[in-house]
Amino acid sequence: MLIDSHCHLEYKGLVEDQSGALQRARDAGVGGFLNISTRESEWEQVVGTAQRENDVWASVGIHPHEADAHENLGVDRLRKATENHRVIAIGETGLDYYYDRSDRNIQRDLFRMHIGVARETGLPVIIHTRDAEQDTAQILEEEMGKGAFPALIHCFTASAEFGRKVLELGLTISISGIVTFKNAVDLQAVAAAVPADRLLVETDSPFLAPVPHRGKPCEPAFVRNTAEFIAGLRGETFELLAEQTTANFFRLFDKAEA
Repeated sequence: MLIDSHCHLEYKGLVEDQSGALQRARDAGVGGFLNISTRESEWEQVVGTAQRENDVWASVGIHPHEADAHENLGVDRLRKATENHRVIAIGETGLDYYYDRSDRNIQRDLFRMHIGVARETGLPVIIHTRDAEQDTAQILEEEMGKGAFPALIHCFTASAEFGRKVLELGLTISISGIVTFKNAVDLQAVAAAVPADRLLVETDSPFLAPVPHRGKPCEPAFVRNTAEFIAGLRGETFELLAEQTTANFFRLFDKAEA
């Protein structure tokens, strides 16, 4: 069994045939899905899908692109949203300096707020970081100094040095279909080297369809292509990688197992 540890089932490209996409993934051996939110207005829909589908779980959080629109979200609203029994994670949150769609100070403040709720609740925080390695690492190190919290870097595309840093801090690394792209040589090296107990796989669907599906809307079923490719990089069988990453998912997102 595989788990798609990061998908956006409510986004255009999936929501029009959500039931079909889920069934195609199940037929491909995908046994669980973490449905990710990026803004408060999505929370009800994301959680609703998780309540309707037994193998789907939900996250609640604010993407850095949406930070300006949520400057006054308040910790109480985020904390309250985590109480739903189908919510197993906080995020995605983090820093994105590539597009700079929100003020960087607001991004950083919201990132720290998410971490605080993760520390309080024990739910893992799902981190997006792009062109912001230094600030992301600094915030993670400072916040870990206040008390440990579970976390992962989703859709990892950062440097090997950043990867070593977050692993030292106890984080998990999740790899998307980008790893299958011909020009992703550096990422392929990272994927081959991540410790077996700290690795997850994801689609980030409907984005980033892996080879051989590039150019199409990505579906959770395609996590199998990514997992097969990573297994090849690591010199492992697909079955072993599937078993390891599924075990890692339930160990990190222990509310899902409960």
